[in-house]
Amino acid sequence: MNDIDTKNSIIRLFNVSKRYKGKFALENISLDIEQGEFIFISGPSGAGKSTLLKVLYLAEKVSEGQILIDGMNLARISSARLPFLRRRFGMVFQDFKLIPTRTVFENVALVLEAAGEKPSFIRKKVMQVLRTTGMEKKAKYYPPTLSGGEQQRVAVARAVVGDPSIILADEPTGSLDTKSAQAILDFLMEYNKRGATVLVASHNLHLLESSVRGRNIEIKNGRIERTAKML
Repeated sequence: MNDIDTKNSIIRLFNVSKRYKGKFALENISLDIEQGEFIFISGPSGAGKSTLLKVLYLAEKVSEGQILIDGMNLARISSARLPFLRRRFGMVFQDFKLIPTRTVFENVALVLEAAGEKPSFIRKKVMQVLRTTGMEKKAKYYPPTLSGGEQQRVAVARAVVGDPSIILADEPTGSLDTKSAQAILDFLMEYNKRGATVLVASHNLHLLESSVRGRNIEIKNGRIERTAKML
């Protein structure tokens, strides 16, 4: 464990391991993450960074160990409750995962539509988030017409539009130029300031160390090598 006060922990991992075909992608991970923290998960390609985010989001099940999200044991979550749990998360993917045949507005609105929100609320909230991410003027554009940086801004907008308490970002700046990468990081930091717990998995340690206050958790070969405060 670490020095975070577990009374305020929103995420807790106890001896978590994940194996694929007998090989460990994660091995004996124990970790506490406090509500409102900014966590940077660093490490080389194949270290287990993406796998860690996947088991938190329940895109993958752990092989051993337990994960608690705000006191809820993920191993005991029923399939009926799973969609409600996932609404607490906002996920930013490295490859954007935008629907090419839907406009920017429609891609972001899907989150609120799935939650059963009213059309009037959806329009107001989506446009508000697009303004925040600088994509308001391209609400009617389709993803294939946008640059990589613009598509990632839309992906961030989609991740935060439902006001999640936890934002997970998997290599969100990996394919972007320095200016676009910094813009994405700034958006994530802004939502962190509003109270969201943010976990960013990336190999770009220099970018994070230069601008983020939080913790760096370094993973190597599926194990936590060290944790350190940034800035």
